[in-house]
Amino acid sequence: MAATMPVRVKVLDSWDEVTLDVAPGTTVSELKRVALIECRIRRRPGDYVVKHLGSELFENGHTLADAGVGPNSALIVLLRRRRPSR
Repeated sequence: MAATMPVRVKVLDSWDEVTLDVAPGTTVSELKRVALIECRIRRRPGDYVVKHLGSELFENGHTLADAGVGPNSALIVLLRRRRPSR
């Protein structure tokens, strides 16, 4: 059984924050998909990006370990295209 680590994920559409226990080998795409489901967001996961320490994480098969995400890291899931404010 692989070791897991807790990570905090803030989903900006709902301003919810969830704590997920994930393996370091979890892909960035899978983390994003699970966080959106946990926050009851129904838009396509492809409409969102994941950021860590202000930088967008690559998703094409990259894992959290590849991105340097460690235990208790904070990640943000937000829309790829920001909506203009009025």
